Amino acid sequence: MSSATSLTQVANFRWHRHQLDRAVAGDANHSDCSILDLGIQNTGPDGAAWALRIRGVRVDATELALAWTLRGAPHYYRRGDLPAVAAATSPFSEADAAKRIYDANRPLKAAGIPTLTALQTVAAAMRDIVSKPTVKGEMSAQLTTRVTEPYLRFCRPCHATHLYEMPFRLAALQAGLELQPNTSPPVLERIPGWRRRPFSATDADADSRFDVIRGYLRFYGPATPAHVASFLDAPVKDVKAHWPVDAEEIEVNGEKRWILEQDREDLFGSPTDSSTRLLGPFDPYVQLKDRETLVPDPTAQKTVWPTLGRPGTVVVGGTITGLWRPRASGKKLKVAITPWGTWSRSARAAVAEQAEILAEFRGVELSELVEVS
Repeated sequence: MSSATSLTQVANFRWHRHQLDRAVAGDANHSDCSILDLGIQNTGPDGAAWALRIRGVRVDATELALAWTLRGAPHYYRRGDLPAVAAATSPFSEADAAKRIYDANRPLKAAGIPTLTALQTVAAAMRDIVSKPTVKGEMSAQLTTRVTEPYLRFCRPCHATHLYEMPFRLAALQAGLELQPNTSPPVLERIPGWRRRPFSATDADADSRFDVIRGYLRFYGPATPAHVASFLDAPVKDVKAHWPVDAEEIEVNGEKRWILEQDREDLFGSPTDSSTRLLGPFDPYVQLKDRETLVPDPTAQKTVWPTLGRPGTVVVGGTITGLWRPRASGKKLKVAITPWGTWSRSARAAVAEQAEILAEFRGVELSELVEVS
């Protein structure tokens, strides 16, 4: 192994790469928000808009588009990047496609239908159905009449037969469909000027800027193929087959990992930062797959990433120092905080300042910052 790096250097590098060391009150535009290359998951009450705000980015909804991509989750991207994103987020192979759609692949395999062929069939039908903005339920009902039994399942919560969820989600962008923001249930509509054939390219054909393996290494490096595979829901074998040739080995905590050659200098040279941020539960910074690097204690990991009801995290310069949860009531916002260890007066003041920014972002008044265990 050529060299080793410390956990502090890793945290500094990632914090800087996620641009969380920039002023929250900044006026950067979307072209200067690097994480949009990989996408910002829009989950939770504040979602991607808050992730952009704490990176000092001015939100312009006309420049952004929302689509189901990685892990079937809704992500924001720059609108002009959507064709490149569609290529980058496509499965690497038939085996990868099968893994990404989970149990939906079993009946397809039993019927002798290749997974990528099935996804192309679903995408073509979805494109045809959405001639105008269409609610997900209506889309699902129409799809059910257009595909055969191996594509369908009986859904107990709905008491209805409809398409499996993951093929539906993974085919949408390939069909040239985006999600209307702030709609529940989701509304799909056509992306203007879309000309791509569904699943006609894979990540191997993608612009390197949007390559999802390189993207993971850019924002979460040093990392292993297993980390990337988990992030993508892809087989490790496929990730290894597409591993960047310019990825260099480096040791982190005794483990062999990789960093892109172009990022090596930043890994060792990113400065320590003392900025405090209130990260949302699904902020990109905490979407990493080597959770033990950020939170070494297994018990603490369960509080940051519980199965249900994730909290937000209080992070100072890349290190989690506590948890937070919003408690809204009308035009008032209470922020409940759980410090890890003892906070100084200045640390508490920095959190209070960020809570005020959150309240302003939500268009409400901060009523209280309360400590809970």
